[in-house]
Amino acid sequence: MIADVLSDANARMHKAVDVAKDDFSSVRTGRANPQLFQKIMVSYYGTPTPLAQLASLANPEARTLLVTPYDKGAMRDIEQAIRDTPNLGANPSNDGNIIRVTLPELTEERRREFVKIVRSKAEDAKVSVRNIRRKAKDDLDALKGEVGDDEVSRAEKELEQLTKSNVDAIDEALKRKEAELLEV
Repeated sequence: MIADVLSDANARMHKAVDVAKDDFSSVRTGRANPQLFQKIMVSYYGTPTPLAQLASLANPEARTLLVTPYDKGAMRDIEQAIRDTPNLGANPSNDGNIIRVTLPELTEERRREFVKIVRSKAEDAKVSVRNIRRKAKDDLDALKGEVGDDEVSRAEKELEQLTKSNVDAIDEALKRKEAELLEV
């Protein structure tokens, strides 16, 4: 029973770390990255659809991204979705077959704003990990009558180590992303 609680908490904490890393990848750095466009939702025949399902993304140059729609009829919708996406500052243009998106150079002030956004995402992920810890601790406390107090105490120490390692993983990913953002 204790092992089940710990393994569930561990899996959920790892998922929270993965979500944080995924969120970090959606924040723009100085280079064009296809992951920036993964979460863009396009109104495709009235249904919000992820851009990655409607087009292929290629990165031929450092600040240029090519979007090749599978359905040429969706070009206008894709262009509009990219234009309306905040934090990109991109102005897409199409030649009838592909959409070329050139990202402007980031200013120092804009880089600092992105660092704040990334720190906020990291803090949200840490809160999520702590909430998972709290739930697991409550589950362990509920088991106190069924198993020995020493076993529960050992499990709580293990839970604290799990929490610390996952928070450290989030901090490490944050540090890498900040360095990437501030790199000129």
